[in-house]
Amino acid sequence: MTDKLDVRAFALGGGVMWSLYVMLDAWIARFGWGDETVETLSSLYIGYRPTLRGSLVGALWGFMDGALGGAIVATVYNAVARDEEQS
Repeated sequence: MTDKLDVRAFALGGGVMWSLYVMLDAWIARFGWGDETVETLSSLYIGYRPTLRGSLVGALWGFMDGALGGAIVATVYNAVARDEEQS
């Protein structure tokens, strides 16, 4: 028997982890490291810049993006695990 993933918990975890990464990347970019990553993500996340305000805006976008991604991964996993169990 395969255990199901808790979709809400997985979404929350994905959102928190991705938002922290996006925020820290903006802070690090202020010192000249990871500028390309911030530049690339700023084309997707409106208002994301290597500033304090931009990092917070990016963290909000990142949370939504990571939560959506985490929910999708957990949902697909649960669907595949259910199909495997029924076979």
